[in-house]
Amino acid sequence: MAERVLSLREINRAMLSRQLLLERATLSATAAVEKLVGMQAQLSSAPFVGLWTRLKGFQRSDLADAIEKHELIKVTLMRATLHLVSAADYLHFRTTFNPVLEGAAESITKKRTPIDKERVLKVAHEFIAEKPRTFAEISAMLSAEMPDSDVGAMRYTVRTHIPMVQVPISSGWSYPGTPAFTLANVWLGKPIPEHEHLQELVLRYLAAFGPATIADIQTWSYLSLPTLKEAIESLRPQLTVYRDEKKKELFDVAGESVPEGDVPAPVRFLPEFDNILLSHKVRTRIVADEHRKKVYLPALRVAATILVDGFVGGVWKVEKVKGVATLSIEPLVPLTKALRTEMETEAEPLVRFVEPDAKGYAVKWVE
Repeated sequence: MAERVLSLREINRAMLSRQLLLERATLSATAAVEKLVGMQAQLSSAPFVGLWTRLKGFQRSDLADAIEKHELIKVTLMRATLHLVSAADYLHFRTTFNPVLEGAAESITKKRTPIDKERVLKVAHEFIAEKPRTFAEISAMLSAEMPDSDVGAMRYTVRTHIPMVQVPISSGWSYPGTPAFTLANVWLGKPIPEHEHLQELVLRYLAAFGPATIADIQTWSYLSLPTLKEAIESLRPQLTVYRDEKKKELFDVAGESVPEGDVPAPVRFLPEFDNILLSHKVRTRIVADEHRKKVYLPALRVAATILVDGFVGGVWKVEKVKGVATLSIEPLVPLTKALRTEMETEAEPLVRFVEPDAKGYAVKWVE
């Protein structure tokens, strides 16, 4: 039987549903982060805003408490970037991502003067085991130990090869601008298992971002295409297979629903670097080509965006001047009066969430 062909809007609505963006969910912070298979956390505020827009009645303390209890941790993982993930998922999947992390280090160090990797990792591990360390401290120690070696290559090797957790603080967005790192096994009280769980990881991705192509999974994870193709072929009997309008295969977890393309999608404000904007090879399922330059910015930054009818229809930012916090909305698509009202209804509590100590608040249109 021929596979069902999904329209762009059906693909979009399926993804939004799984990303908790069609309706705010009643979940704990930890359960939500696990459902999303982690949240990109280069900016410490991003997971807080991302959960605010996805969960009913979410409070900053909901996430801060889960971090304080070691349920959620900030680590280097998918794409060798900083993510907030559950402790359970990190323990389960860290070994699966070893090729990604080691490959990221290799791509940096091969262009530089060779280093003694084994010695670097040994002395760094011993140094961090003594107490949490910042990367400035780690770099200074490595430079003192091996003054003729490239400190940047040594630092990145440590970041990708030694399982470490950022140490949170009890204020702000839970993580400081210059964080200290501790060994993951010390923070979690458990060793990292040696077994990989690639097929389970693929299923988790599809449940959070699918239906999707193999190239999409690679874009999200940075695992190699041959590795992912092998995993998909092993899983194929238990997957649902669709086609997109260009006849490319889309894989999905059996039993996951695909909403109709005309299901209403509410206005939603997403933080910078939200994974929904970074986890597919072809991003037209969420960002129209004509809006890419407003979303994917220089220096690899990703704008804070506004979803309108399920697709990026605006960008936003919050600035505080003389104690007044202003959320600026820049539309990228024509808006009806009703959509403007809906945006303002979302923006007004969001600016208070982002800047709770401001003396005043405003929402401004930039057009």
